[in-house]
Amino acid sequence: MRVLGVDPGLTRCGVGVVEGVAGRPLAMRGVGVVRTAADAELGERLVAIEQGIERWLDEYEPEFVAVERVFSQHNVRTVMGTAQASAIAMLCAARRGIPVALHTPSEVKAAVTGSGRADKAQVGAMVTRLLRLDAPPKPADAADALALAICHIWRAPAMNRLQQAQAAQRQAQLSARKVTR
Repeated sequence: MRVLGVDPGLTRCGVGVVEGVAGRPLAMRGVGVVRTAADAELGERLVAIEQGIERWLDEYEPEFVAVERVFSQHNVRTVMGTAQASAIAMLCAARRGIPVALHTPSEVKAAVTGSGRADKAQVGAMVTRLLRLDAPPKPADAADALALAICHIWRAPAMNRLQQAQAAQRQAQLSARKVTR
């Protein structure tokens, strides 16, 4: 499975591609940051993020895109920019028919470090170790994008089984309703 992880942000949007399957060694295929100028107009920044994400999708052809789920922070302006960048990543994937998974920061931290309260240094250290890198990816946004991809690879099998069970349950409920009519 090849996953593009996206740590959304207007100034620095972390991107990273990881390939592998749960229970086996993982391999980093690429890591970087899509940057925009803080003084540029919002529309220009969003277009730059779109173009950057599109380049990553073209080059690495991921099967899934994992995006950090936006959560409420105290700074509404930061939340808005993060949400806008997140929407761009989801839109780019949807245009290509690539499934998108959203993971909360605490889910990602717990998957990669074992603690949902891990700090950025701990996440960077574990990403480095799990992907057998010489040094933590810089900036932290890039390491976070790789952590998102790792999280998705490890959680996808369980998520798929849960979705299948829920679908089977819904089908059984529909069948039961038809029988009782």
